[in-house]
Amino acid sequence: MTAPVYFWNLRSSLKAPYAERVRRLLDRTGFAEHVDAGALTALKIHFGERGVTSHVQPLWIKPIIDFLAGAGARPFLTDASTLYVGQRGEAVSHAMQAALHGYDPLLLGAPVLIADGLKGGSQISLPVRGGKHFTEAHIAEGVAQADMLVSINHFKGHEMAGFGGALKNIGMGAASKQGKMLQHVTTGPSVNIANCKGCGACVDMCASGALALAEAASLFPPVETGGKPRITLDLARCVGCGACFLACKTGGLEIDWKTDVAAFLERMMEYAAAILLNRAKPSLHVSFVTSVTPDCDCMGFSDAPICGDIGILASLDPVAIDQAAMDLVNRAEPHYPSHLPANLKPGDDKFRALRPHLPEHMGLDYAEALGLGSRQYELIAV
Repeated sequence: MTAPVYFWNLRSSLKAPYAERVRRLLDRTGFAEHVDAGALTALKIHFGERGVTSHVQPLWIKPIIDFLAGAGARPFLTDASTLYVGQRGEAVSHAMQAALHGYDPLLLGAPVLIADGLKGGSQISLPVRGGKHFTEAHIAEGVAQADMLVSINHFKGHEMAGFGGALKNIGMGAASKQGKMLQHVTTGPSVNIANCKGCGACVDMCASGALALAEAASLFPPVETGGKPRITLDLARCVGCGACFLACKTGGLEIDWKTDVAAFLERMMEYAAAILLNRAKPSLHVSFVTSVTPDCDCMGFSDAPICGDIGILASLDPVAIDQAAMDLVNRAEPHYPSHLPANLKPGDDKFRALRPHLPEHMGLDYAEALGLGSRQYELIAV
């Protein structure tokens, strides 16, 4: 069945400025008809690591909050803790990072509440129906308990999932720490000793203590290091969180392409299914297809985008909105500073050009099979 995806191309005027355009976009989805008075409504968003500039900006979401409040909801902004050590690893630092990026409740009209509690352990287990990997999923309590859910997504590339949109924002982003670990469990790093510089950045980042620096003489097989220590990995302790990939700038730790990335994507989609399909009311998804960077907003920096700004999408169907955003990006004129092949043309798959190991549909076909939505959509300009 074809799902409607509503699209605004960012054009505005004095008679119809940004806030009015966003209101029209959201109104077309019909989401307001489902809102009960006083409904505690979670706006799942990525606040961005320190150093990131491409995340969804606070003033961009003010009209969304106003729309929801006008429909009778009581909105709050939320995210769950990360596995890796950074500014969002526990609730205190996470809330401070949101504040540093301008998410002020007095400005926006919605507070910031970290969904999985002080240290990431506040969770509720929800059933997964029809999945290959899980029968239950561990979800951040604040998301699971919310009366309604809105995902606010920055659509961009991602170093492990291929792209980040509504389904990743929900499936991975709204999982508790335990849920994140279970999704990542088979995607540990591959060590390339020859590229390791012994800086120790990945050791500081590794929350599970799986990484350590060893004296060069103890390495096996021996590698010439000039006597400097190099990284070692204890696979028994590795939780596969991927944090070390973000820390290493020299290629000493790399994604092990021999792992089953397709299965990782399936696990993430099952978590999204647990969150969305156990809800009594439909959820709203709003995707900003702007500053389409090659990597996630977890990176601590924002690289040049792989195409120009495209617009904002809104839909009640998370599969359709992710498919539509991907198609729009792929049809756009490519920008080359972000490591795309020089011969790439509009219509070519930019995400698989960046990461050729990815499965063809990057998990969207499995999401559709789970009943999360439809990859067939009608793009409706507003």
